[in-house]
This record gives sequence, structure tokens and C-alpha cells, in this order.
Amino acid sequence: MSAPLDLQRALGELLGDARLVDCQLPGTELKLWLIDGDNMDRAFTPEETRRILHEPPYWCFCWASGLAVARYLAQFPEWVKGKRILDFGAGSGVAAIAAVKAGALEVVACDLDPLAIAACRANAELNDVQLHYSTDFFAEADRFDLILVADVLYDRANLPLLDEFLSRGQEALVADSRVRDFRHPLYRRIEMLEAMTLPDLAEPEEFRHVSLYHARRA
Repeated sequence: MSAPLDLQRALGELLGDARLVDCQLPGTELKLWLIDGDNMDRAFTPEETRRILHEPPYWCFCWASGLAVARYLAQFPEWVKGKRILDFGAGSGVAAIAAVKAGALEVVACDLDPLAIAACRANAELNDVQLHYSTDFFAEADRFDLILVADVLYDRANLPLLDEFLSRGQEALVADSRVRDFRHPLYRRIEMLEAMTLPDLAEPEEFRHVSLYHARRA
């Protein structure tokens, strides 16, 4: 299977000869269309750097927290089995796809970036699963059993979202490798998981330790 042309074209506009390749995710049965790791092992031109900073292609990486959630749901499917799930900031869709594989009744992949939604569609097809899609979390009804969140709290300015997640879902499961111990009264850390971003960005070791938090609506 060849990479979706719309995503390949968008990536090429950012990084010239960069290519998407279908990658098996370690410790899972899942595959994703990800940027070719060899292309990342080079110096970027100033123009490429400017474009990446302006329009970061988060959707063509499998971030450590997303991979950690995918593995966790495969091990503990009771979190999602038979439930309605929304994956907030879905990116590549890895957590959403894992939720379907674990037996979720319905999964909505939600992301502001149209390219991320396109990546979720392509990756859902690659894994032979059915997702639903949304570009506006706040337009969604309060109807979800669980909100999944992976690598969204990289900026502490995003911490107010912790309350918003519980405005649309009865529970939230939040995985993050960058913001730790945010001391929200409804959230408690339940696991420390190990994972790495793919392709490997040579991130510091600390970012391979993923905190998993759970909250239930008061």
C-alpha cells in the first residue's frame, strides 16, 4: 500500500524529499504512516525550519504518550470496551485506533488540524478500523464515557483543558511525558509507562517516562 497522496504532498511541501512509510509500532499490532526516520537525520534548511515551526506536522510522528496509551489499552481493554470514546488531539490517531481494537463501541478522533484528521483516516484504513471524526471538541455533546488524551499538556498553558475534558466525558485518561504532577484535585497518577517517540527524535531519557492520569467527573 502506498502513502496517501494528500498527506505525502503536504509533507513534501514542508520537508522537500520527506516520505511517509508504513511502520509497525513496537509492542503492538498497529501500523501507522510515519515520516521516514532517515529523513530526520540531517540538517534542515532555514526555510524548512521556518515551515516546521509554523506548521508542525505532529500527525506524522507517533509520540511516546500515544504509543504508551495504545499499549496500555491493549493490556487493559476494560477501560474502553463497549464505551463511547473521544481521542482529544488525536494526531496520528494511534490512541483512537487502539481503542477500537480494544473493543470500544464508538471512537471519535478529534483534532483541530485537518491534516491530522486526514492522517487518522489513512491510519484507520491501514489498520482496518472505523473511526468517527471531529475538528471541534467544544461542539461535541456531553455523551462520552471516556476522553483519551496523549501528549497534549506539553505547554502548561493547556492545563485548563483538564476541566474541559470532564465537560464532555464522564472520565478522562491523560498520558503525558512532559508535564508532571499538575496537582489537579480530580486527577491522580495511576501508572508510569515507558515508550519512545517514533521515528526516534533522540529526546532526553526523561521524555520516555510517560505519566498516566485518571479523573472521574465529580
